[in-house]
Amino acid sequence: MILIDGKKYDIGSQNFENLEQVFAKVVEDGHLEDRIVTDVRINEEPFTEIYPHQSEDIEMSEVESIEIITMGTSDMAVEITLELYKVVNIMAEGGKRVAELFRQADDAEALETYQDLLEVIRNFLRMIGVLRDEYSLKDHKDYERSAEELNDMFTEMSTVLENEDWILLADLLEYEFLPAVEKWKKVIKQIRDDIRESKR
Repeated sequence: MILIDGKKYDIGSQNFENLEQVFAKVVEDGHLEDRIVTDVRINEEPFTEIYPHQSEDIEMSEVESIEIITMGTSDMAVEITLELYKVVNIMAEGGKRVAELFRQADDAEALETYQDLLEVIRNFLRMIGVLRDEYSLKDHKDYERSAEELNDMFTEMSTVLENEDWILLADLLEYEFLPAVEKWKKVIKQIRDDIRESKR
């Protein structure tokens, strides 16, 4: 028995040797168009591939039931925006922590944490970019201003970093970076509203 999002799916009378062939048929029949698979249960047990094409090694004679749970891509995008809120909070905490470490003259730890912070910010901006491209979102002035502000700030921080002026870097993080990061919450809300609108 195969269930997709709670509905019985008739796979026809074909004989499938392994699980991968079944998955390929589900895709071929268009059941996953504009959808993302969130869970798969085989014989009522959660299934995740530990290595690529593991489903090829699972013979259909061992399978009594398959349940595939999916979510619409735009619903998933909305979920991602909720996660991005958390990332904004992580960036703010990271900025505070780095400033604190520089003020305590723990330069090595501060620089290491600063690099981690930069990586989080890069990934955050990349994800925002993907959502904007994918959903051709409106050109909100807030987004453009916030992106420009972060860009200018990092150019300035790079110069300060080269000069090894740790106290100035701590000041920039505390008094400019933190308020700038906070503004992204409004941008994320606008993106989420646009995605919801595009679903209608």
